[in-house]
Amino acid sequence: MKLRAKFNLMLGVVFSIGLGFSGYLSYTQLNENARNEVLGNAGVLMESLLAARTWAVKEVGPNLRETEDDEFLMMGVPPYVANKLMEDVKKRYPEFGYREVALNPMNPKDHPADWEAKIVDQFRSQPDYKEHWGIRQTPTGPMLYLARPINIPSSGCLGCHSKPENAPAHLVKEYGSSAGFGWKLKEIVGAQIVSVPMAIPIANAQRMFITFMGALSGVFLVLFVLLDVMLVRLIIKPLGAMAQAANEISKGNLEISEFNESGKDEVAYLAVSFNRMRRSLVKALAMFNRTSGAK
Repeated sequence: MKLRAKFNLMLGVVFSIGLGFSGYLSYTQLNENARNEVLGNAGVLMESLLAARTWAVKEVGPNLRETEDDEFLMMGVPPYVANKLMEDVKKRYPEFGYREVALNPMNPKDHPADWEAKIVDQFRSQPDYKEHWGIRQTPTGPMLYLARPINIPSSGCLGCHSKPENAPAHLVKEYGSSAGFGWKLKEIVGAQIVSVPMAIPIANAQRMFITFMGALSGVFLVLFVLLDVMLVRLIIKPLGAMAQAANEISKGNLEISEFNESGKDEVAYLAVSFNRMRRSLVKALAMFNRTSGAK
C-alpha cells in the first residue's frame, strides 16, 4: 500500500471516529435540550393550574354560597377551576393534557389508568417525593408527563370527601355516596398529571442534528481534501522524485538535477542530504575513474 493510501486510510478512520463521536454528543445534547424544553413547558402549565386551584380555594370558595339546598356552585372547587382553565388552553394546544386522578374519586372519569395509578402509588409510598416526570409512547407520538401528588392539606376538602352525610347534597345526588369519601387529612389521594407532546421539539432537534452533521461532514470533507493535496505537494511528490532519482543513480545515471533545498522542514533536509550524497558519489566515481586510468 502506497504512502498516500495509508495516510488517507488513517485520516478516514480518524475523521470517521471524530464524526461518530461528535454525532453521538450532539444527538444526545439536542434531545436533552428538547426534553428540557418540554419539561419546562409542562412545569409552567402545572404552575398555572396550581395557581388557578389556589385562587379557587382562597378567593372564590369563601365568597360563594349555595343558592339552594340542592345546588352546589362548582366555581369554588379547585379541580373544576383547573379543568376549566385547561379547556381554554386546549383550544389552542389540543395535544396538551391535564388530569387530576384519585384512587377513590367521586367522579368516575377521575379513575386513574394503570400508568397513572403507578404514579399515585409511588407518591403514597414515598411521601417526600414531590414531583415525578417521564416519557411514554402514545398513538400520537411520545408524550412527556409531569406529575405532582394531591394531598389533603386542610380540613376544607374533607367537607366534600369525608362522609356522604357531610357532603353537599348536589354532589351526592350527582355522583352517589359509594365513592369519593373516606379521605383523611394529610393523606395523598391522587396526582395531578400534565401531559405535553414531544413530537415537535424532537422533530426540531432532529433537523438541527441533520444540519449540524451535514455541516460537520462538509468541514471534514474539505479538511480531508486539503490535507490530501498538501500531502501530495509537500511530501508525496518530493519523496517520489527522490525515489525515482535514487533508482536512476543506482542504474549508473548520474545526470540527475539537484533538488530544491529551500525550506527548513524534513523534506528540505532530505533534499540537502540527497544532493550531498549525489555529489559525493559523482566525485568518488570520478576519482575512481582517474585512478583506474592512471594504472
